[in-house]
Amino acid sequence: MVLINPHSAALWSGQRIGLLGGSFNPAHSGHRQVSLFALKRLKLDHIWWLVSPQNPLKSTHGMASLNQRMKTAAAMAQHPRIHVTDLEHQWGVFYTIDVLKALRKRFPKTHFVWLMGADNMQQIEHWRAWGDIFKSVPVAVFRRPAYAAGRRRGKAAVRFDRFWINRQKAKLLAEVKPPAWLVLDNDLSHLSATALRKRQNKF
Repeated sequence: MVLINPHSAALWSGQRIGLLGGSFNPAHSGHRQVSLFALKRLKLDHIWWLVSPQNPLKSTHGMASLNQRMKTAAAMAQHPRIHVTDLEHQWGVFYTIDVLKALRKRFPKTHFVWLMGADNMQQIEHWRAWGDIFKSVPVAVFRRPAYAAGRRRGKAAVRFDRFWINRQKAKLLAEVKPPAWLVLDNDLSHLSATALRKRQNKF
């Protein structure tokens, strides 16, 4: 793991970077599993875990400190191509669209891909300027238990249906001009941060 310096644009020039955002409260093996899958399936050079200071759609109740979540994420990542970052905190931004704008401004020659679960794909319509997210970077959607990740599931999938890419072309996604998105054929993980917190609170 290396800390991402906002001024190190030259280092990441031409690189294909997967962005996995979230609270990571706590980070778990499911995060690592999908990250390793994305590295291979999307032919990425690195994955950046964007540990959010506070998700605007989530309650602060039960939320560990950012420092604690960064530490547990780093301990879980344990891979030379997975990097844990707090760029949102450094830049003082809380919304995904603002993070993407900042990333594109500071790393203009880096190829980013937004990674998210099918659960978020179905609720992304509640995110700020969610349509602009799809217009900013290619998007790869992971299958999740109990969530259908079909091509036409959810408002976002319907609106951007004509920009859907067959997963057979997954290795090309990072360099496709957005909007472009696909659903990956990852193995399902039944782990979730919510379930882990509930389990921990029992002891």
